[in-house]
Amino acid sequence: MSAPDFNQNLTQDPLPVFNDIAPAKIEPALNTLLNQNRETINALLATGGPFNWDNLLQPLEDISDKLNQFWSPIGHVHAVMETDALREAYNQSLPLLTAYHTDISHNEKLFNAIQSIANDAEFAKLDPAQRKIIENDLRDFKLSGIHLPADKKTELVKLHQQLSSLTTQFSEHILDATHAWTLHVTDPKQMDGLPPHALQLAIDTAKQKELDGFVFTLEYPSYSTAIKFLHDRTLRKTLYEAYSTRASDGGPNAGKWDNTEIMEAILKVRHEIAQLVGFKNYAEYSLATKMAKTPAEVLNFLNDLLKRSKPIAEAEYQSLLALAKQQDGITQLEAWDISYYSEKLQQATFHFTQEDIRPYFPIDKALNGLFSTVNKLYGLTVRLEKNIAVWHPHVQFFALYDSENSLRGGFYIDLYARAHKRDGAWMDECRIRRRLANHHIQYPVAFLTCNFMPPVGSEPALLTHDDVITLFHEFGHCLHHLLTKVDYGSVSGLNGVAWDAVEFPSQFLENYCWEKESLDLIAAHYQTGAPLPDALHQKMLAAKHFQTGMQMVRQIEFALFDFRLHLEYDPSKSLQVQAMLNDVRSHTAVYPVPAFNRFQHSFSHIFAGGYAAGYYSYKWAEVLSADAYAKFEENGIFDRATGRSFMENILEVGGVRDPMASFVAFRGRKPTIDALLLQSGIVE
Repeated sequence: MSAPDFNQNLTQDPLPVFNDIAPAKIEPALNTLLNQNRETINALLATGGPFNWDNLLQPLEDISDKLNQFWSPIGHVHAVMETDALREAYNQSLPLLTAYHTDISHNEKLFNAIQSIANDAEFAKLDPAQRKIIENDLRDFKLSGIHLPADKKTELVKLHQQLSSLTTQFSEHILDATHAWTLHVTDPKQMDGLPPHALQLAIDTAKQKELDGFVFTLEYPSYSTAIKFLHDRTLRKTLYEAYSTRASDGGPNAGKWDNTEIMEAILKVRHEIAQLVGFKNYAEYSLATKMAKTPAEVLNFLNDLLKRSKPIAEAEYQSLLALAKQQDGITQLEAWDISYYSEKLQQATFHFTQEDIRPYFPIDKALNGLFSTVNKLYGLTVRLEKNIAVWHPHVQFFALYDSENSLRGGFYIDLYARAHKRDGAWMDECRIRRRLANHHIQYPVAFLTCNFMPPVGSEPALLTHDDVITLFHEFGHCLHHLLTKVDYGSVSGLNGVAWDAVEFPSQFLENYCWEKESLDLIAAHYQTGAPLPDALHQKMLAAKHFQTGMQMVRQIEFALFDFRLHLEYDPSKSLQVQAMLNDVRSHTAVYPVPAFNRFQHSFSHIFAGGYAAGYYSYKWAEVLSADAYAKFEENGIFDRATGRSFMENILEVGGVRDPMASFVAFRGRKPTIDALLLQSGIVE
């Protein structure tokens, strides 16, 4: 049976043509669209009712999707191919969007109309997705201050506009600071220790800048390899200081893109928003849409993990210190030594490094192996589509089909670091699944973005095992977005899913980066095609829990810092960010951090992303993913019945069902922390 023609079946609307995005046209086009949407809402409400799904909620879903399809490609290109003109247009547009969304959330006629549908006897006859959308809408109206007097609503509008502007500035400062600094080295002896791939990247970067020798940047593939392998301690310190002080009041570009006041302003605005709508603080406001219900529940969870993992982390640090003293006579480890000696200790203990594994993960093999993995798990097929417009020559587009050969959606994949591209790895939606008026399905489309080391010379891009884990993680998010069977955009895919459950499917898929059965699909030597040797796989497994305690307490430090910062914020105090980080570190850190470190100034997850008072979600969701994977370990990691159950109960249900109910439907019981502790090597 041949596959359906992709371009005909994806949607009635064409996919974005990214090169057609003209910055000068963005703001006027957005203005026109927002005004059209406002007119539609006014016309719907002018009928006076009685209101129902078809004459109110469905038209609202339609105009929401129209706006999303307009803005999503613009927001994406702003993150991955930014120009000065695009930045300016993007920043001019943000206040318009904020004002529009705030207008809707403060529209009392609209609130009353939706409330009337919820109060009607016919409400019980709506399908679960429709009921969930109405319940979420009413909840969000209350969180947005629908009950406030007019003057307080005006104040709230201004606060949301300020917050939108501040978080964008925060991101832009990091991008500018990252690309403004480079390290030029001319002495080849200072390159000792650097793996060949990273050395060639440094040479190529120098050539691009018309310089002799070697150039390091603060883009993660360049920085992370250098800090891990360069023997030259002075160079490592120079790199560490530049990286850890980006967008701050310290370091080589001190004060130039300083996020200090921006962070304090973000906290102040969030606190005021939370208090205006009836919460004591932003942490409590944040939990209104999460699985965890109280701050105490979050803090107890994190502190319990800390208590179990910190003794292990302290012992791991002592091993590191002992190695540094034995090999190099170093009695005081500095922050720029940690990655370097960790790599040495791993090599000395397990006799391999990440660089030994890199030749076995050429990008095409890793990608095809990922697609083979989800084929065995869920019966999915991934096909490359060559006639889809993209924003950069490295970008590819793939279509996703299920075991019945039915199209489920598509995704763009943009894997390599480059200038004017935001750091990190993420999945975002290009468009959502929904049923159109003519009963056709609008298929979902995702953006999958990473920042791996690009191909060097004539060789393919070679990934580390950590890179492969990142790739699987982000593709787990893609599957959550693409496999939904919910026909209403507001609760399809990841939409409407409690934030502390969003990381569950992505962390679950990471497990397949460790099993021999799945590694045989993912790994093959880029020159010989030889599979990953059993001996090397055994070393990987032996090292799986290497420094697991240190990694755990580092993540707990981030989570506690974020949550307590939003929980304990005091508007009468100044400069609370550094003080809070210092206090959290006094309980969590197992090695000293230099006073100049300004990690928080580039902590985008909480100051520019969706994780404010929610960074704990990574660990929370890890409990779900570890416990869910344990069922596959019991039944077989590629057991199709278990895979089908995971797909039906977790990946397909969108935001309609409570995440705990979905987990119980799959696992047969609530999750326990034991599986995470076992998987992390915290307990035997």
